[in-house]
Amino acid sequence: MAPGSAGVPLLASGYPVPLTARLLRLLMRGVVWPDQAEDDIIQSNVRRLRGGTMTTRFSASLLVLCFASASLGVAPSSAVAEAPTFDTQQWVMPRTPDGRPDLQGNWSNATLTQIQRAPGLGPILTPQQVAMMEGGAARGAEAGSAASDPDREAPPTGGIWTGNPLADGASGGTGGYNSVYIDGGTRVAVYNGQPRSSLITNPENGRIPPLTQEAMQRAAERRAFNSQFGEFDNPENRGLPERCIMSYGSNAGPPMLPNYFYNNNYTIVQTPDHIMIMTEMVHDTRIIRLGERVPMPEHIRPWMGDSWGHWEGDVLVVETTNLPTAQLNKHGYIYPGGSEQMKVVERFSRADESTINYEFTVIDPGTYTAEWGGEVPMKALNDLIYEYACAEGNYALENILSGARYQERREAENQR
Repeated sequence: MAPGSAGVPLLASGYPVPLTARLLRLLMRGVVWPDQAEDDIIQSNVRRLRGGTMTTRFSASLLVLCFASASLGVAPSSAVAEAPTFDTQQWVMPRTPDGRPDLQGNWSNATLTQIQRAPGLGPILTPQQVAMMEGGAARGAEAGSAASDPDREAPPTGGIWTGNPLADGASGGTGGYNSVYIDGGTRVAVYNGQPRSSLITNPENGRIPPLTQEAMQRAAERRAFNSQFGEFDNPENRGLPERCIMSYGSNAGPPMLPNYFYNNNYTIVQTPDHIMIMTEMVHDTRIIRLGERVPMPEHIRPWMGDSWGHWEGDVLVVETTNLPTAQLNKHGYIYPGGSEQMKVVERFSRADESTINYEFTVIDPGTYTAEWGGEVPMKALNDLIYEYACAEGNYALENILSGARYQERREAENQR
């Protein structure tokens, strides 16, 4: 089936959305069910998890999270959020031997706060809204961890399509990840003491600005080009994450943003002339050079771009250019066919013993009608990060393509 034909949705970049990418895009855009109550969602998925008539392995926690996000708009706007307080009097900024703030360690940006702000919300969540989101996620996680019925009947051939876009988007009727694997966050993002309703803070509405006419024209040209290929014609038609080249969403970035699924963890190693940031998802690793910038030639475009950093007092400022065309075109949510002139500016600063404040700005006048950016707290992760060996023993891509060739041979034989 060719991209753009019935049943094969397209990214803004013009590429087909793989099943796993469909799920992540739904999560990041806040899919909701306004006609269902929270308890109905929990109970229906508990029945499925325990072997009811519509069995699925998908976690109910995600369903509750998305519904809770939609419900936030009805909370009283007059309520004032109570900002948590931090005891910073006893905290002393850790520093490296060369006197710079020490950013090293393991960190996580997993959060319930969505990238873009839901309509009707203010920039800061009320205590009631925080309780609704975090409580709903906790109840959903508990329901998703319920024991399955060992005596349940096997599902029919082809699985069960539930009509739930999150569950069906994960792996169709056969079911996908369950709550054992999912670690999208349990708390809202608190930045400088404020519980945020979105990670984007610029523009003020918390939304990514519209695309320019130039960007929409590029997307149309890519769709026209891609329409000549079938969805499974070659590896290049599949997404970068599916090919284990780049992480899902924009985990590695830049900008570095959560994927609301799992593996939102980072390891930072710091020397006087380099910063290394290793992303758990697909083990992407950024090498940031420090000091006077010597830009790469225009035609050299490594994955995650060419990043240079410098210190402004105790703040690490990183500027990234030369993002590769394949990354700009295939990460449709953050880079919807971004131009080769895109620049991302990031700022890292230690806020307290357990927090790095991460700020970012995306500058691309050839793609967006305005600059945009946001703020993300990175919390200390007191745990080990193990290798994400995505491709080791993973024959999925080879089998997808060989299965498509088999179907083509069968169709050719039937036409004789």
